[in-house]
Amino acid sequence: MNKIKKGHLISIIIVLVILAIALGIMLYKNQEKYKQASENSYNMAFYELVDYVQNVEAYLAKSLISSTPEHGAETLTNLWREANLAQAYLSRLPIESQELENTEKFLNQVSDYSYSLSRKNIYNDELTEEDFKNLKDLHSYSVELENTLNQLSDDLNSGRFKWDELTNKGEIAFAQQVDNISKESFSNLEENFHEYSGLIYDGAFSEHLTNQEKKGLTGEDIEEEKAKQMAEEFIGKEKIKEIKNLGFSENATIPVYDFSITNQEDETIQISISKKGGHIVAMNSNREVNSEIISQEEAVQKGKEYLASKGFDSIRETYYLKQEGITTVNYAATQEGVVMYPDLIKVKIALDDGEILGVETTGYLNNHTQRDLTKIKITKEEAKNNLNPDLDIQSEGLAVIPTEWQSEILCYEFKGKVEDREFLVYINAENGREEDVLMITNTPNGTLTM
Repeated sequence: MNKIKKGHLISIIIVLVILAIALGIMLYKNQEKYKQASENSYNMAFYELVDYVQNVEAYLAKSLISSTPEHGAETLTNLWREANLAQAYLSRLPIESQELENTEKFLNQVSDYSYSLSRKNIYNDELTEEDFKNLKDLHSYSVELENTLNQLSDDLNSGRFKWDELTNKGEIAFAQQVDNISKESFSNLEENFHEYSGLIYDGAFSEHLTNQEKKGLTGEDIEEEKAKQMAEEFIGKEKIKEIKNLGFSENATIPVYDFSITNQEDETIQISISKKGGHIVAMNSNREVNSEIISQEEAVQKGKEYLASKGFDSIRETYYLKQEGITTVNYAATQEGVVMYPDLIKVKIALDDGEILGVETTGYLNNHTQRDLTKIKITKEEAKNNLNPDLDIQSEGLAVIPTEWQSEILCYEFKGKVEDREFLVYINAENGREEDVLMITNTPNGTLTM
């Protein structure tokens, strides 16, 4: 009987071992299939990157000899498209470190700059000597990039490295698992741009895109204890029951010290103070609001008074959004009556009693500075000549608007109606071009633009 039981047990163990081996083989095969699929996907992305960088180099070369605005616009538009696609395929490679930061930045700059110059050509403006010099510099770097990618392509074709070798240890130093030849090739991608600091010019690709300068972030670095004191002063010490340090957010857009405050009503308030200068970056309370007693106009005024008490003078409300008894108002800085739309501060106001529940100053800290407002070369009446004659103008003024390339343009701002639709039209105050048209949508919950 025991022999029979022992025989059954051995049979079961053998079956389990066979199943385990079979399962292991199946998992191994599936893993190998997955690795191969990933390798193929990365190979495709890499070779597409190589092709598009070759196209970028070719179009940059062509842009240097274009003799007419029409042909220049076509060439530069193609260059913009190819640089965008090169960026897209670069981002698909299994590289999580910052080793290709300059390469990515370079492609981004080629894209932005070529788009900017294509707009010049569309307006029949000839490119300047400086424009051609910039294109020549970009072309030189693109040749270096193309050569290095070709070397990497040889390494890949010869089997000197595989993409999974770059991801074996996740966030390890870039290409640590790759042999020396491949390491050198990848490193060369960045070495090519060692002396490259970006183009500086008065156009779509402006200085702060490369420098990432926080123009409104002034003052010296402070320690956490000093930031804690500033947080207490901002909220008001008499309102605080307890304050907790939540640590330092070093990798945030603006490095901040974070704190959690419990007020006398046992409500929690989160607040962030910048390491540089001790500026308020964000404050937020999640208190529930169950009624709407004060009007939108009263809330806007309370927000303005609150910001003035915190040192934010010369501001003007722009747009707002109302949700669940709370209105969030955007306030923009002003300079000599000119609205500075990049310098935004968002304020969250309770509609039951007007209490300020939140503040967010990132736009202001990133961009606030004194602007040169002397570049106005056309009058308001001349700007109006470039408006649609059907626009019934309701208000007009000057404004600095941001562009999608992180630059700024001084414009005449015209608010008006065409039939029942409200629009904002921005006419460049220097050359009379129509820079942007926004449609205003007024809803029960706020004023939005599209």
